[in-house]
Amino acid sequence: MSRSVPTINTARLTLRAMRAEDFPRYADIWATPAVVTHITGKPKPKAESWDAFLRNAGHWQIVGFGQWAIQSRGTREMEGQVGFFFGSRGFGDDFDPFPEAGWVLAPEAQGTGLGLEAARAAHDWFDRVVTGRTVCMIAVANASSLRLAETLGYTALRDIELDGDKIRLMTRKGPPV
Repeated sequence: MSRSVPTINTARLTLRAMRAEDFPRYADIWATPAVVTHITGKPKPKAESWDAFLRNAGHWQIVGFGQWAIQSRGTREMEGQVGFFFGSRGFGDDFDPFPEAGWVLAPEAQGTGLGLEAARAAHDWFDRVVTGRTVCMIAVANASSLRLAETLGYTALRDIELDGDKIRLMTRKGPPV
């Protein structure tokens, strides 16, 4: 099944399909310790980034949703990614069957409000096109990402320990009222 990736424009951003020429920037972002400190705790080697980059493209093809590249208006390179995927993490029936939301920004884009703008646009699209419950997982130590999730309408399911880190599993039943 072939599906095209929609382009979403906001006041400051374009969410667009990732392109082959985005891979070096994608790999750089995921190799940055400040980016992964609350995600995996360790920078991704280039080969792991390549696998994840291809998995992102495959989500659009197979399930009709995935992650977008985040690009600020007037710039040429991606500044992060946002969207949805199936993680199949083995966390249980209240988490695994649902699309998982995720967002990642390069350090220079963090703290600018771009993450919330991108995540809100992605969720608005999801609520119109796919609909239904979504989940996310966020390190308890990542206060800014927890605030962003709560702003989007996520609530806590439970906290778990994963690779020595305390992680909050969250759920969103639909758009906040």
